[in-house]
Parts: sequence; structure tokens; C-alpha cells
Amino acid sequence: MAQPSAIRASGIDPFSHDSTAAAVERLTALVEAQARTIRDYEATLAHSRYIFERASAAARLGVWECDLASEKLNWSDGTYDLFDVPRGTALVRARTLGFYEPESLRTLQTTRSRALKERKPFSLDAAIVTPKGSRRWIRIHATLEGAGDAPSRLFGIKQDITEEKAKLDRIQYFAEFDDMTGLANRNKFQTHLAQICGDEPTRRAGGALLLIDLDGFKEVNDSLGHMAGDECLKAAAHRLRIVCGKASIVARVGGDEFAVILDAPHDSGARQLAARIIAVLSQPIHREGKSYHIGASIGIAAIDGCLAPDVFRNADAALYGAKAAGRKTYRVFAASDPSS
Repeated sequence: MAQPSAIRASGIDPFSHDSTAAAVERLTALVEAQARTIRDYEATLAHSRYIFERASAAARLGVWECDLASEKLNWSDGTYDLFDVPRGTALVRARTLGFYEPESLRTLQTTRSRALKERKPFSLDAAIVTPKGSRRWIRIHATLEGAGDAPSRLFGIKQDITEEKAKLDRIQYFAEFDDMTGLANRNKFQTHLAQICGDEPTRRAGGALLLIDLDGFKEVNDSLGHMAGDECLKAAAHRLRIVCGKASIVARVGGDEFAVILDAPHDSGARQLAARIIAVLSQPIHREGKSYHIGASIGIAAIDGCLAPDVFRNADAALYGAKAAGRKTYRVFAASDPSS
């Protein structure tokens, strides 16, 4: 007769002269040892799950999976928390897609479809708005699983990268914009001008660069202090932003020097804009009971068949001509005019 495996493992011979009580005792000890092993395994598993959940919470990430046949979703607690959805809530994929902002949803759907077609994993960043109204950026990593050529599920992680995105956006902002005035900085201006002009001289239909230098700024800055000078710069930038609403870029390119790129033909639109700029910048600036008086001189150069450095050099020469003519005026660069 075959002996039960537990009895064989225990080393007990049921046909020996051991007493029944001794056999039961040895079997009980074996069962208890096996139970302890199971409890230890369950405790280790629970501890690992606890560590994973704590680490996931600290990293603001969660695990997810989607059955491709049924579109059924499974989320870890971290994913529920990421979307501000109560843990354990029944999930409907069509409803969860509503959390994504339109542009991110389009990107997600396009990327997902391509990944399924090509049988490749994918990663992307997406913006969501949770049921509580919190706007977050998440990073999605997805892997496919399935037999043969037919993937059966997608799974991966989703991580909150809102703080990371904010830091990157701030770095990007300071790389392209002037902190004091909020206008584009010199780097962004030069990049924009180079893109318009191209690497080689081109014949484009019109367009102009206006270089603007504030008249009287140094006197205000030197006599009334840097705070007064800063107020003048901010006010000038604000007025330029308003009056140059149709310009392709308005930038602060130096201490009290600004630049405007206009797409309109330089022989009409640029002159009219220059006159308006001079008029608005000549108006007094009132701050905290004080009035500051500045003005503007402007140099204009055509963006037509020139490289970017040449356009800037031409506008600067015209600006010098405006300064020499008594300030608070503008000049248009002309290669045949030695004064420009």
C-alpha cells in the first residue's frame, strides 16, 4: 500500500512499534513546521508588498495593466492615488481616458495604436486633470505581453512628474525669456531671427527688424537709482507688448535695448510701428507718486535676402543714425546712406 506523502516525509513507519501517540506527535510537529514556513513566506510577501507600496508612494508611481480583449483595467493603490480616485473603485477605461487633457489623449491614443501595431513598448508624458480638479503631468511606461503575434495585455507604471515638469518649464523659461520684463531674451531673439533669415541669404517678401534704445534711461537709472530704472524697463516692456501685438517677437536684447521683428513690409508697416512706439514710450511713467520721463530711438532694417548678423548690423547702424539725429526718432537703414 502506498504511504501518504506527508507520512513518508515525516519518516514515520505506520507499521513500526512506535505508539500511536508518538506518531501523531511527530505528524503534528511536521504540520506546525510547514505552517510556520507558510506564515514566514506570507509575512515576507506582505513585507515586500508594504515596502513596494511605500516606495511607490514616495516615488509617486503606480502599477497598471489593461487586458486588451476586454479593456479591463487593474490599478495598484499608487495609481488610484495618482488619479485621485478612491482605491478599489471599479474602473472603466473609457471613463479614465476622460481624465487626460485633449492633446495628451490624442498623443496617448496615437502612440498606443502604433505600439500595438508594431508590437513595441512605449513611453510618453501626458497631462491629466483628476476628479478633484488637480492638474498633473504623468509619465507612462507600457510593455506588451502575449503569445505569438497577438498581444493580450499592456502593463507598466505611471509616475507623477508634475514637479519635474515644472522645474524643466522654469529652466526653459529662463533660457528664453527675460526675468524682469517677461519679454523674449536675446538668445530667443537671435534664434528666431536666424530661423527667419535661414543659413543662406534668401529673398523673402518683406519683414523688418526694429532695434529700440531707450532715451534718457541712463539719467533716470543714475540719478534715481536702479529701482526707478527697473520700473522704467518694466513699463517700456509692457507698452511694447501692447503696441507691437502683431509682431512675431518682442525681445529685450540688452540693458535698455529692445528688438521687434515685424512680418509686414518694412517700408510701410515698420515705419508706422516705429512712430507709434516712439509716441507711447515718450509718455510719462507714473509709479508710487513719481513720474519718470524717457523716450526711444529706433533703427529699422529690412529682412530681405540678408543673413541674421547682417540684418542686426544694419538695424544697429540705423539706430546710431537716429541717435545722431537728435533721438526720439527713427531711421531706416539704406546701404547708400553713409549716415545709416
